[in-house]
Amino acid sequence: MHLSSFVEMVESGFDDRVLLGDQKSRITGTEFGFLVRLGATQVHNQYASVIYVGENHSLLPVALFAAAWAGVPFVPVNYRLEDRQLHSLLERYPNSLVLTDPLTSDRLAGFSPKVFEKWLDELSTIDLEEVGPTEPAEDDDDVAVVLFTSGTTSEPKSALLRHRHLMAYLLGSVEFGSAESSEAVLVSVPPYHVAGVANMLSNLFSGRRLVYLASFTAQEWLTRVADEKITHAMVVPTMLSRIVEHLDGGVLSTSTLRSLSYGGAKVSERVIRQALQAFPNTGFVNAYGLTETASTIAVLGPDDHREALSSDDPMIQRRLSSVGQVLPMIEIEIRDEHEQVVAAGESGLIYLRGEQVSGEYAGVSLLDSDGWFCTRDQGSIDADGYLYIEGRVDDTIIRGGENIAPAEIESVLLAQPGIAEACVVGLPDDEWGQRIVAVVVCSEGHVVDPKTLQDSVRDVLRGSKTPEEIIVRDSLPHTETGKMLRRVVLSELVARQGGSAS
Repeated sequence: MHLSSFVEMVESGFDDRVLLGDQKSRITGTEFGFLVRLGATQVHNQYASVIYVGENHSLLPVALFAAAWAGVPFVPVNYRLEDRQLHSLLERYPNSLVLTDPLTSDRLAGFSPKVFEKWLDELSTIDLEEVGPTEPAEDDDDVAVVLFTSGTTSEPKSALLRHRHLMAYLLGSVEFGSAESSEAVLVSVPPYHVAGVANMLSNLFSGRRLVYLASFTAQEWLTRVADEKITHAMVVPTMLSRIVEHLDGGVLSTSTLRSLSYGGAKVSERVIRQALQAFPNTGFVNAYGLTETASTIAVLGPDDHREALSSDDPMIQRRLSSVGQVLPMIEIEIRDEHEQVVAAGESGLIYLRGEQVSGEYAGVSLLDSDGWFCTRDQGSIDADGYLYIEGRVDDTIIRGGENIAPAEIESVLLAQPGIAEACVVGLPDDEWGQRIVAVVVCSEGHVVDPKTLQDSVRDVLRGSKTPEEIIVRDSLPHTETGKMLRRVVLSELVARQGGSAS
């Protein structure tokens, strides 16, 4: 199934329903379909792709579906990249329609960008009766969306999501038209991240009005939730942490927010507990997915959160640190180093299979002959089917022949009073191969003693997993989606030590 069929479904199912915009500017289903057709008419036979470089904007869905209707890829690019890297990515896609915001347009002068609002004005001059409507593309094997990796240690790779992957995700996880006309979602996740794409598609498919937050601050997020009577929202971990910190022990005053989803990176259990207390009437959802899987493959739902928060059973309490249970349309296996499936509770590499799983980079498929994709994430599934992510296998520390997952040590550190963030890495060591070093950030107003922290880790874990050095810093580097830039921390520490990270 092709995304162009999505447009026709929206037009017929939500003709007069407001689907995009805030209180000042609103677009109905009929208007959305008309704008998509105008955009497709401009793109068709003129451009090889549609590139989006800018903050969140209500025209984002129009741009994506105009590209889909015209049969070309939609390519959202991180506008925060420095100029050299940004231009390098755009040069990969010559003859593209480049859409941007006013603040970014000057940086892209060599690519003849069109500012969002001016593009809309340009579309309004097109007479469909005169030029004739463009017939929708229909090949579901065409590339729909291209997303780039962060590229922190190398040039970003382009992950390809085809129409069949995105539609498989939608049809398998969202009921068309299931939302009430009064429902509205606040979108604050980056448009160039798979969560931003999936969030847009799933909410449009359900018929929920999309309200875009261009630039996140905790106060602005809370204000928009109240002013727009937001019923649903999705945030990345850093956003959730800042919202909770901003509330400072208080409780959300608005009563409209029914559901709050979070994902994109690991969230400390302490922050989740604080968030659940700050939003007592809101259902929390932890969504785990990857770019290569076209969004969510596992969910920890509201009932799971409430049960874990109220239970006295340590095994049920532990579920707050899981990503929930795998969705029915996804197959999962946890395999050891010999690619043998391990028993429940045992750690290994996570493998996934399903119609929404792409596993494709720039035309190179990473699926094996049976359709399985190795995520390079390490994890385990307990006897009740809850999936636990233990970190990237590439981050594994090998000390004296023992494989040590940094996430295990980080979880212990984050459980200590006064610790807001933690990053554990392995530095080269002549005797042990690698030695464990932890970098921590204290919560506001707290001071911690590294020796006390070491003792706390040793009380929970074996001595071999205790950091040999703990460094206190004011901050740690992250991507915009909240993922820790572990390689950046490692490189800095290696440089300080005077060695090599490899």
